[in-house]
Amino acid sequence: MSRIDQTFARLKAEGRGGLVTFITAGDPDRETSLSLLKGLPAAGADIVELGMPFSDPMADGPAIQASSLRALKAGQTMKKTLSMIREFRTENQVTPIVLMGYYNPIYIYGVDRFVTDVSEAGADGLIIVDMPPEEDEELRPAAAEKGLNFIRLATPTTDADRLPAVLANTSGFVYYVSIAGITGTAAPDISSVGAHVARIKAHTDLPIAIGFGVKTPEQVRELAALAEGVVVGSALVAAIADTLDENGRATAETKRRLLGLVEYLSEALHQRAQASAI
Repeated sequence: MSRIDQTFARLKAEGRGGLVTFITAGDPDRETSLSLLKGLPAAGADIVELGMPFSDPMADGPAIQASSLRALKAGQTMKKTLSMIREFRTENQVTPIVLMGYYNPIYIYGVDRFVTDVSEAGADGLIIVDMPPEEDEELRPAAAEKGLNFIRLATPTTDADRLPAVLANTSGFVYYVSIAGITGTAAPDISSVGAHVARIKAHTDLPIAIGFGVKTPEQVRELAALAEGVVVGSALVAAIADTLDENGRATAETKRRLLGLVEYLSEALHQRAQASAI
């Protein structure tokens, strides 16, 4: 079993949904970002999505766009992102890391070199936002050969005709985008999300993680009742941004604020599991 498979199996045994957290590698600088990455599991993150900075993150809202630009301005590169994962793995061999981003930086780096280096660094999966099933032959088979889970996005507009193509060759989990639009710009409608997730579950045994627009413990609890995981990204990235000084540098508040928010959101999942056990 992969680390992702093992994590969802453990969560099922614990009777709770998992917290999937997103930060952008190198935001606001490599050293701070690495410290945040290392601190996420203890704060309550069950799976970490690590964003690969890109100059044109078209599916992302203002908060994540800004984080990508901060990271690039601070000199983050693909090599530095992979080195962060290697350093993380010297201390943590359990928590899955999923690289999330766009195909352009991978293409520039070189596909074969990328999947080899990602696997050797200790990452577990890929979410490539702008690579639909019809266009994934350049990357997905090579990733699969290296044991990397290829995780796809399903959206509110993924209809019955489209869903089989989305689920084909997907592994690890399915990422359900709970809103139509870019990240962090609207709150999910719980009843609508429930109907869509139920439809997806009828076609796959893979775990489902729900993301986009999730910011509060209440949302985390409600969405965790519908799926196996809940993804929080923009709210965490915004928390980082809110603590930076006037020059965009990390402050003493940066790590405390981010990890404190993760703990706060994680508590909602543990409380729900305790309530279910009563």
